[in-house]
Amino acid sequence: MFTKILIANRGEIACRVAATARRMGIRTVAVYSEADAGSKHVAVCDEAVLIGPAPAKESYLRGQKIIEVALATGAQAIHPGYGFLSENAEFAEAVEAAGLAFIGPPGSSMRAMGSKSAAKGLMEGANVPLVPGYHGDNQDPHFLNEQADRIGYPVLLKASAGGGGKGMRVVERSEDFVAALGSCKREAISSFGDDKVLVEKYLTRPRHIEIQVFADKLGNCVYLHERDCSVQRRHQKVLEEAPAPGMTPERRAAMGEAAVAAARAVNYVGAGTVEFIANQDGSFYFMEMNTRLQVEHPVTEMITGTDLVEWQLRVASGQPLPKQQHELAIHGHAIEARIYAENPEKGFLPSIGTLRHMDTPGAVSFELGGTAGVEPAAVRIDSGVREGDAISPFYDPMIAKLIVWGVDRTQALARLSQALSEFQIVGLATNIAFLKRLVEGQAFSTADLDTGLIERNQDSLFPAAKAAPAGALALAAVALTEAEKNGSRGASRVQADPWGQAQGWRLNGDYRRVLAFSDEHAAGQEGGAYNVGLVYHPQGWELDIEGNKQALTLLAHEGAAYSIRLGEQSMHGNVRRDGELFHVFTNGEHHTLSYQDPMAHAGEAEAAGGRLTAPMPGKVVAVMVEAGQEVKKGEPLVIMEAMKMEHTIAAPSDGLVEEVLYAVGDQVADGAPLLAFEAA
Repeated sequence: MFTKILIANRGEIACRVAATARRMGIRTVAVYSEADAGSKHVAVCDEAVLIGPAPAKESYLRGQKIIEVALATGAQAIHPGYGFLSENAEFAEAVEAAGLAFIGPPGSSMRAMGSKSAAKGLMEGANVPLVPGYHGDNQDPHFLNEQADRIGYPVLLKASAGGGGKGMRVVERSEDFVAALGSCKREAISSFGDDKVLVEKYLTRPRHIEIQVFADKLGNCVYLHERDCSVQRRHQKVLEEAPAPGMTPERRAAMGEAAVAAARAVNYVGAGTVEFIANQDGSFYFMEMNTRLQVEHPVTEMITGTDLVEWQLRVASGQPLPKQQHELAIHGHAIEARIYAENPEKGFLPSIGTLRHMDTPGAVSFELGGTAGVEPAAVRIDSGVREGDAISPFYDPMIAKLIVWGVDRTQALARLSQALSEFQIVGLATNIAFLKRLVEGQAFSTADLDTGLIERNQDSLFPAAKAAPAGALALAAVALTEAEKNGSRGASRVQADPWGQAQGWRLNGDYRRVLAFSDEHAAGQEGGAYNVGLVYHPQGWELDIEGNKQALTLLAHEGAAYSIRLGEQSMHGNVRRDGELFHVFTNGEHHTLSYQDPMAHAGEAEAAGGRLTAPMPGKVVAVMVEAGQEVKKGEPLVIMEAMKMEHTIAAPSDGLVEEVLYAVGDQVADGAPLLAFEAA
């Protein structure tokens, strides 16, 4: 067994590998970019070495530099995690050539399965059912368009070397094909260094079911059952669960055996995932094989009582698989939700910023059981960030993976809903509220699953925003007045000088003030503006919202936690202040209220508009218009790339492009004006 390994990755997977290695008595070496100097994965490893600037091409993708670091630090093996170099055959072979062990499959297996086109050819030869499509080498746009016409629309364009939902486009009409192909190829070359694509028939209402396989160097290969990853947006997984709802033992065995056959066909070693697309009638087609550990591997661990990273380390050191096929039973049900720094209400745009506050539900880093009557932890969190860390534009905006386990799917669903209610983040936008609606929605809760679930349920998943409830406004008002009461003065001064205490006390009569809050996401209340009247009586407070007056009493206050009584109702919540923003967490909901301090904004004026701005930091990859050009509403103007995903800035109305302010290749900051635009 190894005594020291290098982890050639970052984020939660690096932390995950480090935790398992430590439990096995193995020391770890982290590599990091300049942007990750203070990151969690650097802190949890035994050693850490800087390998370059923030861009991945100058740091985490420098294979030779990583090998040199491994040799210099005395590491015996390299664990690639997932992403970056994890499926790079040349890197795997270079690691072995340097006398180090690569904790993953051999380069030959990666080559066989790394190209979606080649893999489909291999499966076709093995008589595995394939979705109708074109997987050849001819990449002429006109030829590919003809193939799409032949297959019949809708079709799916997919980067041959792709993964993670990047480099994929659904094309509904022939006339949209060329533009979609160009966008797909740009994203593919940026993400994978290869712009080759394949064209497939896009199936309606399919499920995405994948099989976890594992092989050792002694010829043993098993499948650790299936995961259902059907809930996706932009072909990127949002929720994953194991086992797949509705899976029969016969179908599970058929898919598992097909997956093992695929792995054996390429002499596979280590952890891998064979992905299938399945129709509602139970038929399934081979999609691709991911020659690495998957992001969603924890749900498999939770139902099988295994640590797949430990398996990786043992297999890479030459040991046999810890379990045989007959020992791999399913115990309970597990679901994983990916917590991302993104804004679902704005097209899932990544959110850049600092995690000013992060409070997670009661959990352990990971605890595995499931055999001999031992149950795994009800809640598990895998994360590569901590409170105070920044989510940068350079890497994937994942904050954490929230995994729950239950004796059955019903219990797992209940635990996931509760855990999402307790997950509190301040500092940037997240998808937590969206995930909660998704989990509690009719389609997912009843296992009415397919890859179009989110699109089919837009109305329920993206409901019109509602006005903030009185309880949330009351909690914000109490938090504000408590902060004012304590103020910035020292405790002794406050106690000694009753005239310095901002408690609203008056010698004769009451004192009334109006607190102005706003919520840009709320409907009603004149666009989310709230004038909260607060009246200080000698006997207590009174809250007045739009003429609705109720007695308000602070029952308890410790840190950010408040207990209040509003009228006849008692309620509890946490209030986190971030500048002028009050983040109120109560009743499983998160309300963001902006306090309009009249003194702080005296004399401020709004800047003139007329400029379309960047929704996030990123790079301009295409400029579709020029100065003086007239455009129609919805017409694409500029395409930006951030976190390896393309985002199109479209015309908000008919109008005239007066000036283009950036060129292709330019880096732009969040909020930077991209072009001057005059509405018609």
